[in-house]
Amino acid sequence: MTIDATRKTRLEFNKLQKRLRRQVGQAIIDFNMIEAGDKVMVCLSGGKDSYAMLDILMSLQKSAPVRFELVAVNMDQKQPGFPEHVLPEYLDKLGVSYHIVEKDTYSIVKEVIPEGKTTCGLCSRLRRGTLYGFAEQIGATKIALGHHRDDIVETLFLNMFYGGKLKAMPPKLLADDKRNIIIRPLAYCKESDLIDFAEAKQFPIIPCNLCGSQENLQRQAVKAMLHQWERQHPGRTETIFSAIQNVQPSQLADTTLFPFTELMLNRDSEGATPSEDAELALDAELTPSRHAAATELNSDPVEVINVMNLS
Repeated sequence: MTIDATRKTRLEFNKLQKRLRRQVGQAIIDFNMIEAGDKVMVCLSGGKDSYAMLDILMSLQKSAPVRFELVAVNMDQKQPGFPEHVLPEYLDKLGVSYHIVEKDTYSIVKEVIPEGKTTCGLCSRLRRGTLYGFAEQIGATKIALGHHRDDIVETLFLNMFYGGKLKAMPPKLLADDKRNIIIRPLAYCKESDLIDFAEAKQFPIIPCNLCGSQENLQRQAVKAMLHQWERQHPGRTETIFSAIQNVQPSQLADTTLFPFTELMLNRDSEGATPSEDAELALDAELTPSRHAAATELNSDPVEVINVMNLS
């Protein structure tokens, strides 16, 4: 590699690193993820996302306006071929406090799930329960998980398509028993950036297929759908993520979130006339170019709809 190429590569990495740090820092601020005196248990799986999360949190810890503690925790689930030495060697070099929790959930999963079926669901539930309990043992006040923006959007569609629910992964969550708070510092980070970051940092990645389980086919189908959308319409994943930050319950159909049964007419109040309301709503839907086209059509309803549907 030439000197110029090396300089360019270094410059691109610096931009990437600053972008990830900025996004993680913004997520922490927006959701008040980390507070003064917190002991944050950083769950480390050996995958690219959790490595990046630990790296970025350690970097931010040095310049943060509040003092907080980081402790890395990995769970050895006794999968055949799991390289037990990789994470301890890496964490020793970093000089970060860490624990390796050993629990044979692999045998439990293999006993319960029929051969050839996906084991990821039960495996993750068992792992989560163990880690939640361990967080209490060590006095951790926050549990940091490495889910990123793409994970959150994929989960949104998984719940819609297969669960009939409009929900995703929140960047911050109070556990059902209220004994743990889970945070996702990578909530604003896109997966492609994390892949590039992991390659540049040369993290010692541990594969997540040691158990021999098939991948979650539903999640893979949703991921493929989103990738295709992103290729056809760059920025669509970001737009979808923005949508879950801009929820309008009155425009949905959940009667527990909005009092539809209590709606009352109020035609005596001052404000826009019905026709003005309609025009304002139409203006909000149209881009400048579409608005001009609709105006030329004298707002014929059918033609306006055709204009709005133009890609």
